Amino acid sequence: MKSKAIILLQRIRNKIKHEFDKISNENLKRNLLNAIPFWAGAFVSGGIAVLYAKLFSLAEEGTKLIFAWADWTFFIITPACFVLSWWIVLKYSPYAKGSGIPQVSASIELANPKYYHYVNALLSIRVVVIKILSSLVLVFGGGVIGREGPTIQISASVFKKINDFLPHWYPKISKRNMIITGAAAGLASAFNTPLGGIVFAIEELTKTHFNFFKSALLTGVIIAGLTALSFLGPYLYLGYPELNDFHVSIILAIIPLSIVTGFGGSGMGRAIIYLLKFLSRFKKKIKIVGYLALFGVIVAALAIFVDKHIFGSGKEIMVSTLFSNEKQVAWYLPIFRVIGSILSFATGGSGGIFAPSLSAGASFGAVFAEWFDLSETASNLLILCGMTGFLTSITRSPFTSSILVLEMTNSHNVIFFIMVSSLIANITATVVSRHSFYDYLKDQYVDEIYKMDAVERQKENSVETEEPEEADSK
Repeated sequence: MKSKAIILLQRIRNKIKHEFDKISNENLKRNLLNAIPFWAGAFVSGGIAVLYAKLFSLAEEGTKLIFAWADWTFFIITPACFVLSWWIVLKYSPYAKGSGIPQVSASIELANPKYYHYVNALLSIRVVVIKILSSLVLVFGGGVIGREGPTIQISASVFKKINDFLPHWYPKISKRNMIITGAAAGLASAFNTPLGGIVFAIEELTKTHFNFFKSALLTGVIIAGLTALSFLGPYLYLGYPELNDFHVSIILAIIPLSIVTGFGGSGMGRAIIYLLKFLSRFKKKIKIVGYLALFGVIVAALAIFVDKHIFGSGKEIMVSTLFSNEKQVAWYLPIFRVIGSILSFATGGSGGIFAPSLSAGASFGAVFAEWFDLSETASNLLILCGMTGFLTSITRSPFTSSILVLEMTNSHNVIFFIMVSSLIANITATVVSRHSFYDYLKDQYVDEIYKMDAVERQKENSVETEEPEEADSK
């Protein structure tokens, strides 16, 4: 017997279909049918992004309250949260680990009839729930992570699931384009950067010609952004830093800063990959637990004995250096922030690397501004260039990095300097590694899927060969 809720949904569906059938223009009907899944995905993912942002902020506030009350407790809390975050992912959704952007890139590559059923492991409702839960646990424990990468995987999962729910009679919509649009909408709603979301989709996620899905991409980004704005109101991710009265000679400070952030970001990615490989060699989980607990103790010790700002996403660092009179940070803060990011990400729990990269770059910029004895406005420019350079070196997406920093600070008047820093950092990063951090992890996920498929096909072939042999023996 069907429940009342299902019966009600069927009646609503039938009513909508009846009204829709009254439309005489076939082109209009077809375009509406093609657009509705994108609109629905954008609305739902925008709402989830807002909820996730608020929960993430509450978790960070909880960390600050406990730290102010009894900082020593983090020698227990941080290791416990590192282990718990890893265990939640391992137990319930292994592909919910890390940032989520490599999983989305792998899903786009696998979005074809032969491998699409494997995409369910990378993008699903289970991934959404575990992604949120694991990252909240990790950041509450002081993990140096962000929520932006996870929001991208969450949004892509929502769009993918809506595509899966479409009835058989519905016009066919490209699964790949749905996933791409979902990822772009996720970034746009996480940072309130619609242009950044679009550029990210083109530069980082796909080589597909933009004309094939530009309308869907634009509407998805706009609706997701508007949904976030309807809850949060108009805002910039960071604000409006003062940027004026500096000479073009500031480029002499931007160049060395960009080189340092180029090496710093790419080096951080290599270190994370090394630790992930190192931990994957252990067959006994107790050894992994021991190392994760050790990582937690190290991060807690850095926060307690060195600087409390080593904990968390680092947004507070960006805000304080850009919008207060105190532009200086300790010279060692960016180094320890990078170490904290490496150890946090290597846990295998959920958590993004966008915000930690931006905050590391901001602290590098503040240190260089102090060394060059720059004015407040010139220091702001160097901080923005540091953010752009560090994010570029980890993502290898110079256009996306530049547009994100420009949009989240409304600093279009310094676009030349921002683009120079992204260019130099990108070139410098290739010295450390030809491929980006995300590319390496994406290739790893794709290889895992290919191996799974090869094993399944081998089993099928063995069953097929066994059946004729049994028939012959009879």
